[in-house]
Amino acid sequence: MSPGTETGGNTAPAEHRVRRFLRHNSLGLFFMTTFVLALVGQAVAGHAEFNNQLVSDGMAPVDFGAYVTSSDFAVDVTENWQSEYLQFFLYIFATVWLLQRGSPESKELDKAGTESDKDQSVGEHAAEESPRWAAHKDWRGVVFSRSLGLVMGAIFLLSWLAQSVTGVAAYNEEQLRRLEAPTTWAHYLSSADFWSRTLQNWQSELLAVASMAILAIYLRQRGSPESKPVGASHDATGVEG
Repeated sequence: MSPGTETGGNTAPAEHRVRRFLRHNSLGLFFMTTFVLALVGQAVAGHAEFNNQLVSDGMAPVDFGAYVTSSDFAVDVTENWQSEYLQFFLYIFATVWLLQRGSPESKELDKAGTESDKDQSVGEHAAEESPRWAAHKDWRGVVFSRSLGLVMGAIFLLSWLAQSVTGVAAYNEEQLRRLEAPTTWAHYLSSADFWSRTLQNWQSELLAVASMAILAIYLRQRGSPESKPVGASHDATGVEG
């Protein structure tokens, strides 16, 4: 066998593995890529806007590196992150018990609650391919069975804390530019600035979830798991296409 033939034989399986990896992970890769692009775009636009504000206040502009490490950029990022994770945290826990007739975003109407061990394949009902902790009925099983919501909730709290810390820093920088006294973190938590930033994000995320749950009763997207099959009844609940 010639060297060229051997190389070609080794390359084909490698290319196949790459294509298979991209296909099997395309959803996560797509959203992570677009997230990075959006974050970079936000940084570029935010830097320009921030410098415009500095110049209008009679101050010198800052370079890009200084802006992306500033509290002004951090608070804009974290205030959006915390609202997104709040949305998923509430959605994960609410859909355990709350139902929406006709929505694919809801469980079937007779399955409200945590369901039986058999339905969830936990404890003695765990299969050979089940995650290891699913077979345990002690604290490991309890934690693992709620791990998605717990992690989403923890990320929300951490993002919310980061927003409050970076928010008070950005707020105090603006206060000093105006030659006004800075405030404390505790006082900032009860300020209109903090809650205006917070609630404007919360309301938009909660509206989006409610819209998805209700509109999916009557509207369809062929081939999407977030939609019912096109021909499914409007009353069909918990059915995905």
